[in-house]
Amino acid sequence: MNRRLARLRAIQALFQVDLIETDPNMAIKNVLEDDEEQDDFLVELVHGVIENLAVIDERLEKHMDHWTLDRLGNVDRAVLRNAVYEMLYREDIPLHVSVNEAIEAAKAFGGQESARFANGILSAILNECKVEVEGATDDENHERS
Repeated sequence: MNRRLARLRAIQALFQVDLIETDPNMAIKNVLEDDEEQDDFLVELVHGVIENLAVIDERLEKHMDHWTLDRLGNVDRAVLRNAVYEMLYREDIPLHVSVNEAIEAAKAFGGQESARFANGILSAILNECKVEVEGATDDENHERS
């Protein structure tokens, strides 16, 4: 399973966990097609979001003018949470890749309006992350940007 597909499956699983409080492992199994095997990246995304949900949601809420997470659609919330998890906790993934992948997922699941909304929120978080890593070494800055 490539990373793009793993992200899409993670968003679907996070949607289930959020909407009907499905066990994360069961949600992962539910989203896999018959010919797909469970992927380590998919599992890490789902569990990583859930384990860091308070920090992720706090970061999202900080950048949502006149909105709250509970006002968002479940799909948009899952897309944003997955992207912010990657941006904050996956140093092996360039920040802009996480943003671009989230925008594509938002288009696929929610359409242009969802993609525009995700772009606005994630661009603000991207800029904030870039400022946060300014204290890192030049090598670390190059890898994350």
